[in-house]
Amino acid sequence: MAQLQHRRWVKGAHFIITLSFVALLFSGYVILMSHPRLYWGQAGNDLTPALFELPISRNYHHNGWDKSMPFYHQAGSPVSAARTYDIFNQNSWGRSTHFLAAWFLVITGVVYLLAGVFTGHFWRNLLPRLKELRPGLYWRDFKAHFRKQTPAGSGPKYGLLQKTSYVLVIFVVLPVIVLTGLTMSPAITAAHPVLLDMFFGEASARTIHFFASALLLLFVIVHVVMVVRSGFKQNIIAITIGKYHERKTAD
Repeated sequence: MAQLQHRRWVKGAHFIITLSFVALLFSGYVILMSHPRLYWGQAGNDLTPALFELPISRNYHHNGWDKSMPFYHQAGSPVSAARTYDIFNQNSWGRSTHFLAAWFLVITGVVYLLAGVFTGHFWRNLLPRLKELRPGLYWRDFKAHFRKQTPAGSGPKYGLLQKTSYVLVIFVVLPVIVLTGLTMSPAITAAHPVLLDMFFGEASARTIHFFASALLLLFVIVHVVMVVRSGFKQNIIAITIGKYHERKTAD
């Protein structure tokens, strides 16, 4: 029998990040409901072409507009039009909640990152070794997940797919989400306009933010499914109040 134990700072960070993620997911969905259109470039609005629209509220393809009128009598003038439709608009509190929850996620994430680096947690448990980065080993680990085969050991053990996905989420997906979120803040981009160049404009940053968040949501869904498949009770106990026992299997 092997005892698996997560460090306290891992448990604490996991708890705060989970709550922050739930708040971000809910408030982000409300923001998208208020304006379910995604663009590419510097800016976009209801009267400009969108990459695509999301059918998630009554604002989707509402077409409740009077005739468009140009601001100026010249070619290329911006246009305006009055709405004839009572749109869904909860953008104010949605953005405030999203911004507040984001700071909890960012601050906790930075603490987790620093702790993971200085305690060696990343190098010991999460970072795949060069000899592991082979297609055959990935395929074997993929099949093992479906067969519920988990490695035995004396500490928290991560498979190759887990290591790779965690590293990509921690060092790629989450930084992209944070930076694109900052790019949508006029105050931030006024001080650091390089962000607009990095993500091809504010409207593009919003679109990248959406897809990166969708990847994070997919990761969380798969993570929860694997937690349930590998033993929901023992995994929840291990990441919250204590440790659990796992039977060792013969080699």
